[in-house]
Amino acid sequence: MTGYDEQLRMLSEQIARRNKLRAMLDSLYARRRELEARERELAAVRDAEQKDVNRLEGRSLAALFYSMLGSKDERLDKEQQEAYAAAVKHDSAVRELEAVRQDIDRYESELHTLRGCEQQYEQALADKRESLKQSGAAQTERILQLEQEIAAQQALEREIAEAIDAGRTARVTAENILSSLHSADNWGTFDLVGGGLVADLVKHSHLDSAQAQIEDLQIQLSRFCTELSDVSVETDMQAQIDGFLRFADYFFDGLLVDWMVLDRIRESQSQVQGTAGQIDGILYRLDDMQNDCRAAQQAAQEELDALVRDA
Repeated sequence: MTGYDEQLRMLSEQIARRNKLRAMLDSLYARRRELEARERELAAVRDAEQKDVNRLEGRSLAALFYSMLGSKDERLDKEQQEAYAAAVKHDSAVRELEAVRQDIDRYESELHTLRGCEQQYEQALADKRESLKQSGAAQTERILQLEQEIAAQQALEREIAEAIDAGRTARVTAENILSSLHSADNWGTFDLVGGGLVADLVKHSHLDSAQAQIEDLQIQLSRFCTELSDVSVETDMQAQIDGFLRFADYFFDGLLVDWMVLDRIRESQSQVQGTAGQIDGILYRLDDMQNDCRAAQQAAQEELDALVRDA
């Protein structure tokens, strides 16, 4: 039976991978639609904010009005901050959209190579069933059922492991962001008590680092959600991961429009800590699912061994 067993194992893995790819692609297609709409919306906001800056920098009536009030520089600073925040949010959405498109291309290409695997599996299974019957093996159907169950549990374990890897990657990035924000907080506090230009520059250097890492985290959280798309999860877990998809928007809304204020930095720390806690909760539950999966495999394998031994 070794030839049948190896062929069935390989085809079973291909079927499981095909099913996962389909589930992930469905999730990615939906995410692509959302991001395309979001990118268009943010592009319009970016253009509008830049026009406000240009209006105040040029010879407009608004510029004259604020000059007469003596508040043109203050107003221009505010408009420039808002334009910068809009540009960062748009750039982040563009980057995430490109990452989603690349994932779709890669998964569609892989899915194309798996065409016909289910039909090949059914034929190999039928051939093995007939061979077992001709050999007079007892409990033929139960043996085949247990082998299928073990293969399914092995596939699920791989899917869970891939989701865990994606979650851990995002968790490490979240920790790095917290480190950058903590450093910015410390230097910001020092700046308040007379740290001067050096303290201000170092603070903003850490904020720049946090900003870049947030964009990485947004993509990683999106991929974490995609990896979970073919893993059976409870409704409240799904609600948690759906919340990740707007994470960068929340972060940038708070920090970049008013990024020199310490309480904004601390609010951002709280947001990142909350997201890290959600990741930890999901990883904990995935670990439980992985342990249950391994226990089910072991029980099925022990029963199968006994049947084969007694056949």
